Amino acid sequence: MTRHGAARNGLNAARGATATHAPDTILPLRVRGLGFAVGGLRILSDVTLTIAAGPPTVILGPNGAGKSVLLRLLHGLLTPTEGEIVWAGRSGAVARRQAMVFQRPVLLRRSARANVLYPLRLAGLPVEEQEARAAQALDLVGLSALAGRPARRLSGGEQQRLALARAAALEPEVLFLDEPCASLDPAATRAVEEIVRTLAARGTRIVMTTHDLGQARRLAGEVVFLHAGRIREHTPADRFFAEPATAEAAAFLRGELLPQ
Repeated sequence: MTRHGAARNGLNAARGATATHAPDTILPLRVRGLGFAVGGLRILSDVTLTIAAGPPTVILGPNGAGKSVLLRLLHGLLTPTEGEIVWAGRSGAVARRQAMVFQRPVLLRRSARANVLYPLRLAGLPVEEQEARAAQALDLVGLSALAGRPARRLSGGEQQRLALARAAALEPEVLFLDEPCASLDPAATRAVEEIVRTLAARGTRIVMTTHDLGQARRLAGEVVFLHAGRIREHTPADRFFAEPATAEAAAFLRGELLPQ
């Protein structure tokens, strides 16, 4: 599956089914001196972090901090203007066996089931495996009964769950989620959070952004706090919420506006 083709359909997932010498894991993910600028505007500067196996990482920060841009860089949709991204010791913008789900998923004008099958077909999996994975993924997100319904006629929460099913069907080791519950009502948010917990419990490494501090408290194992394009804290979630180490993080948790 090409990056362009996957991006067009809102999943942008890559899975290593054919490499004969690929490592058993794409982790740890190491980011070294990462920077990104566009049109003279610097969005991220000197971002350095390591993401290994473990519970979900939640990226927090005020609007404009660079959260979504960081996810797109890690996933490979954007190319850094400086620094490097290294997967399991190998440099490269896009690694196999990782996927991304966006705030507003782009769905094909097909059934829910066909949306899940599409990337599996692009990945070249046997037809029987495609069918089995699609059925399992739709069951995971509670959409089995709606498998034949046109995807674009689903509710907002159902569409987001379908996007998660589409990603989960590829069995990614790392799953990036960009504000997966933005604009969803509380019931739909709970449903998405339960799917995230299930995927994390099954071993999928979740890296997600959110503007919802309650959601971050419920899901995060660790927090990466961004402000003005730089990482200010990278720490266990309980420590971040109980004793933020920087004045910027403390002010953010109090709901105060931070200067950019």
